[in-house]
Amino acid sequence: MLHVVHHADYMVPRPECGTFRFDKYYLVMEELRSSGAPITVHAPEPMPRQWLEAVHCPTYVDEVLRAEVPRHKERRIGFPVTPAITSRVRHTNGGTWAAAQLARSHGYAANSAAGSHHALHDTGAGYCVFNDLAVTANRLIAERHAHRVLIVDLDVHQGDGTASLTAGRADIFTLSLHAEKNFPVRKARSSLDIGLPDGLDDDGYMAVLTRHLPQVMGDFAPDFVLYQAGVDPHRDDKLGRLALTDEGLALRDRFVVREARQRGVPVASALGGGYGDDPRVVAARHAASMLAMAAQNAAFQPRTATS
Repeated sequence: MLHVVHHADYMVPRPECGTFRFDKYYLVMEELRSSGAPITVHAPEPMPRQWLEAVHCPTYVDEVLRAEVPRHKERRIGFPVTPAITSRVRHTNGGTWAAAQLARSHGYAANSAAGSHHALHDTGAGYCVFNDLAVTANRLIAERHAHRVLIVDLDVHQGDGTASLTAGRADIFTLSLHAEKNFPVRKARSSLDIGLPDGLDDDGYMAVLTRHLPQVMGDFAPDFVLYQAGVDPHRDDKLGRLALTDEGLALRDRFVVREARQRGVPVASALGGGYGDDPRVVAARHAASMLAMAAQNAAFQPRTATS
């Protein structure tokens, strides 16, 4: 069973300015429903203002909630922050929190949007308004649902916002595997950054991931994993520089869930990046990613005591 969080506000009219495609979020759900796989859809509540302000500058939060973001910040985000966008980002952030709560009960759950890892303390950037990964990690710890949260960011772009918002915290570890020459030009410092060369294929990527993720899991010993499951490392992605295939993405996603679940650690994933001229093709990659992780979670067998 795939437990997926979705809300009608994830899909908003395309703004008059900007190039970001919002239509893939509706198409992701179409792909999931047409797959024939068992899914349960959960609707999120909007992220409370005070939870956003615990991570982001209150002045910036107020600008977004009033839909009065200064133009220079909107340019960094990549689209204007309208009232519809305000409702959307509150629900997408609430969606990652909801996925985390579902994962605590079911082992794995997915948010069908978000993964806004470029959003910074006092501004958005790179199509990201609020950083749902940092907000959810902070709240999991504040609510004592977790003591140590590992954020695994396998989007093709470095999660600079997440790294900067959680810098210096001993209870949050950020692991980022990304194309070194891709956006952002100026990288932040994650707990562990691994910049990958252009054109890296499935075998090369998995060699890096299988070398580093188990070590991080063993050394940091998280009790919760937030996974930025961007599909933009795909070889056909419009904004990627890596060369993973469909099977390579599935191998990656199953490995992340397997490493966490064999340690009894729940995983909540956010959609992350994926770009192309045909939004249905991109949506199919996202849907396949979530289904692969749900299947791996279903295969998990809890350890039993032996005499």
